[in-house]
Amino acid sequence: MKRVVITGMGVLSPAGNDLKSFWANIVNGRSNAADITRFNAENFKTHFAAEIKDFNPADHLDRNEIKRSDLYTQYALIAAREAIEDSGFELDKMSPFDVGVVLGSAQGGFETFEQQVREYAANGFMPHFNPFFIPKTLINMAAGIISIKYGFMGVNFSAVSACASSNTAIMDALNYIRWGKAKIIITGGADAPISEASIGGYNALKALSTRNQSPETASRPFDVERDGFVMGEGAGVLVFEEYEHAVARGAHIYAEIAGAAMTSDAYHITATHPEGKGAIQGMKLALQDGGLNADDVTYVNAHATSTSVGDLSEATAINAVFGNNKDLSVSATKSMTGHLLGAAGAVESIIAIKTITDGIIPPTINTHTIDPAVPDNLHIVIKDAINKKVNASLSNTFGFGGHNGIAVFKKV
Repeated sequence: MKRVVITGMGVLSPAGNDLKSFWANIVNGRSNAADITRFNAENFKTHFAAEIKDFNPADHLDRNEIKRSDLYTQYALIAAREAIEDSGFELDKMSPFDVGVVLGSAQGGFETFEQQVREYAANGFMPHFNPFFIPKTLINMAAGIISIKYGFMGVNFSAVSACASSNTAIMDALNYIRWGKAKIIITGGADAPISEASIGGYNALKALSTRNQSPETASRPFDVERDGFVMGEGAGVLVFEEYEHAVARGAHIYAEIAGAAMTSDAYHITATHPEGKGAIQGMKLALQDGGLNADDVTYVNAHATSTSVGDLSEATAINAVFGNNKDLSVSATKSMTGHLLGAAGAVESIIAIKTITDGIIPPTINTHTIDPAVPDNLHIVIKDAINKKVNASLSNTFGFGGHNGIAVFKKV
């Protein structure tokens, strides 16, 4: 099968509005959680989230793009533009049918749906709906609008597997290029879930931290005092390219996407399997798909959301796969970004790739006392980043419904 490499990356996140600032903040271990400004959250159990800072869509998009797209699509468009410009490929030098878009999202146009229903009720339930209501809410629309904007006429769809959506999209993009169905695919994910209904819904599930007096320390993966995740938002976009095509045009190559896999826990609608059975098999299959052994991997970006059950099941799974790898380092970067839901896998894959290119492993912040139930030999990087040569890295994502999505990257 064809080899697939990454030639472009773009980020819009609470930790930074472009790749450069994002990576600097991640390496420096900066928390990005604060009181919610999007709406008045004083009546909610959780008053805070990790919002994107200093963001005005009009600085990036024209009036019609803003009018016709939900916030999650706007995030995807902005991250995609950075990734495409970073890659530097020229569509006029290739067939538009050789370039596709495969993006993930967990909630899609959730904010638009919420706003429209609120307006419907406020107007006495008179059916005066916005003509863009349906297109703006569709989960596939970010992929569709990116293809329309740039003229990409190849494979185009969205992957939906809750918080594993980005890695599902990444796996699909990898395979379509491997099979010779495309030369370039824009992939990754986007979500904009900081809304009243979303925060309220996750509060009802008791999934969010309620550390309202200290939001900047609320996300503390693997810590004995963790009490839930911090909601985040944003987009991560990567340009996947067939290796020989990238070399022929002299593209800058960040790393190779070596393999990917998905499994299901088949256990519970919101909880991960306590023994990590699906995660264990998913990581093994991803390594096998990439022709790698457990000892080849130097870094794992853990899904670790800072929930009591999820962190432990993942720690158990990582230890089962990599327990004999004395060189492995693990960190949970949601401690800085919050949980970006369907965008999490893309943003964290970018982090995994940057560890390869820069030789820096970012920290897990806010984690002071690691839960004694976490296996002792699991090296979790806390407080400060470390310098370390990384030849291969792995990104874990797990979603409601039991979805496990794993991606593996390696140095070219």
